[in-house]
Amino acid sequence: MNGMTRRERQVTDINEILKILDNSKVLHLGLVDGDEPYVVPMNYGYTYENDKLTIWLHCARQGRKLDVMRVNPKVFFEMEYGITPFEGEVACKYGITYSSLMGRGTAEIIEDVETKKLALSALMKTQTGKDFQFEDRMAEVVGVVRIDVIEFTAKHRPLPKELR
Repeated sequence: MNGMTRRERQVTDINEILKILDNSKVLHLGLVDGDEPYVVPMNYGYTYENDKLTIWLHCARQGRKLDVMRVNPKVFFEMEYGITPFEGEVACKYGITYSSLMGRGTAEIIEDVETKKLALSALMKTQTGKDFQFEDRMAEVVGVVRIDVIEFTAKHRPLPKELR
């Protein structure tokens, strides 16, 4: 990526990054449909193993996003949590606190039932904090997408010192 403009807000501690992944609940998935951008909000799950981040999505077995991914599997994603507006004495002192993560990767539509079951378990763990098991039949009826993340950055904007 081109680098972060406000480097003092960059999050590099993997534990803080995993906290962002655990607490955000909606991922905004960016695709390129021909010459048009296309963004879809989605629930997600993730796995982080051997310093590799993988994002898991579930969806219908057919539709526009899957059609777009088949033509161009390059994706971009963004998520955030902890969004709290704050006020200031003048307009330019207003703002929002947040933690966010964004990155790019390659999407693959998964057909293998065992991989789908693992993906759905990861999604439910991320979304609920609970462990779920899936039967083959449950996994067969949904679409699953794996995003192999190539790179990502995380950011945190705290409450300004004068407001703490």
